Amino acid sequence: MFRAFATIAWVSCLLPCAAATGEWTMAPGDYANTRFAALAQITPANVKSLKPAFTFDVGVHRGQEAAPLVVGATMYVLSPYPNYLYALDVANNGRKKWVFDPQPGVGAEGVACCDLVTRGVAYDNGRIFMVTLDGQAIAVDANKGTQLWRTKLADIAKGETVTMAPLVVKGKVLIGNSGGELGVRGWLVALDAGTGKEVWRAWSTGPDKDVLIGSGFQPFYEQDRGRDLGVSTWPPDAWKIGGGNVWGWISYDPEADLIYYGTANPGPWNPEQRPGDNKWTAGIFARKPDTGEARWFYQWSPHDLHDYDGVNENVLVDLAIGGKPRKVLVHPDRNGYVYVLDRMTGQVLSADAFVDVTTSLGVDLATGKLRYNPAKAPRVGEVIRNLCPVSPGAKDWQPSAWSPRTKLLYIPHQNLCQDTETYDVAYIAGTPYVGVDNKMYAAPGRTRGAFTAWDPVARKARWSIQERFPVWSGALATAGDVVFYGTMDGWFKAVDARDGKPLWQFKVSSGIIGQPVSYLGPDGKQYVAVLAGVGGWAGAIVSGDLDPRDGTAAKGFVNVMKDLPHYTGKGGMLYVFALP
Repeated sequence: MFRAFATIAWVSCLLPCAAATGEWTMAPGDYANTRFAALAQITPANVKSLKPAFTFDVGVHRGQEAAPLVVGATMYVLSPYPNYLYALDVANNGRKKWVFDPQPGVGAEGVACCDLVTRGVAYDNGRIFMVTLDGQAIAVDANKGTQLWRTKLADIAKGETVTMAPLVVKGKVLIGNSGGELGVRGWLVALDAGTGKEVWRAWSTGPDKDVLIGSGFQPFYEQDRGRDLGVSTWPPDAWKIGGGNVWGWISYDPEADLIYYGTANPGPWNPEQRPGDNKWTAGIFARKPDTGEARWFYQWSPHDLHDYDGVNENVLVDLAIGGKPRKVLVHPDRNGYVYVLDRMTGQVLSADAFVDVTTSLGVDLATGKLRYNPAKAPRVGEVIRNLCPVSPGAKDWQPSAWSPRTKLLYIPHQNLCQDTETYDVAYIAGTPYVGVDNKMYAAPGRTRGAFTAWDPVARKARWSIQERFPVWSGALATAGDVVFYGTMDGWFKAVDARDGKPLWQFKVSSGIIGQPVSYLGPDGKQYVAVLAGVGGWAGAIVSGDLDPRDGTAAKGFVNVMKDLPHYTGKGGMLYVFALP
């Protein structure tokens, strides 16, 4: 009955549904990417009593960015490379039911950009869908742990990897690639969930036929209209190694029947080597899930100057904008602005800075264009100083959470700036194709991280909590008006959703960069789960054993994280909490 109710509830749901049944069946919790659990047993009054219910060692001590899934009485956890998939019995203190070892190719370790991470799996119709770091998509029987099909998607010889969590929409498994730092051309592919066969592939650069742009493509802004802009906005043939990878989050609106996802940075990072807007990178596509046909596109950062990408989550909500109800998406971008877009047309309704920004002067709402600060444009042979935010952005992939109760977006982020020097770089398949040296540091007068509650209607922060290190974990909002997040020095925290008041914290074995989730156990109790294990780009100094004396390591991130090894070590532990 538990599963049957969940299946029925999901059919027409845009806002949180699985969470309402007590399950967590996809990494973002729901198609709208809200990460909201409609569970209210844990409240500001009793959260201080949370205690560990069980723990589980995933056996790999690298960056743990994945979200656990819960279906019925089973939790599914995917480790970083070599990507072990575990099924745990949540009714029996997390006892291991089975483990699936996909045995990915060893070459993926050498070409992965930013640690050997994965962001999770997806569940649908009795199957778990996972992707290995070397880009093999696999369907696993959720009950038996046996392989049902396997499809090779990536070519690690070119530097292609996959780190994103797949999403299943209308019987199709949606997966994108990583590798822009190695000149890998970006794509999003749809596989048949039953067979693993490719249904469609939408490239992020190149001619319209490759990008799946046809007569139904109606972008809101003039600069995105025209034929084959994925070629003409690049130097000759540069689009073939131009990046625009799809390694972040996908949202789906069943009513509009559109998927929404962002594309990553163009390659190389040195912008002087690729004059033009570099379509269709650093932007957002709306597409039909059945065919992949593009409906509209908007570019957050045309001719991306600072590696700002565009892959962050797009949270689908209905809001009163200017006193009128609008179907919108809310997107906190790496370039430092929280965008509110009409999700039917791609029109920018607002764009407001949520951190200190020096690299641009705002967003022109008439044209939708980001107004770059010319004084901060990279120039070969010069050191450009005080670029805020940094290349990892005001926030990176770490997902925010939305509460329909408070109407606030809870944003985990960083307050960092950098000095940058660019240089010309040649493309060699499977090797770095970047052309930039960075030196990152804390933004003047700021802590390195913060957790901020943002009101997208009032267009301002309601409250913010300052943290010693970048807040690189995901956020979780609950119907009990408690919000959870983790810190890189190893604290799992709960705060009041309405005013940010600290309510509870628990010290775990390693820094947290994972995605917390909440579920209803078979015993009728609400649980909260998160993976601990520092790493990723921000924590590479620990997970990659980097020398703290080399401030250029991890593309300059080590310079601002030199003290992290004094606060945490490596880890790979699942923690599950509940009230007594």
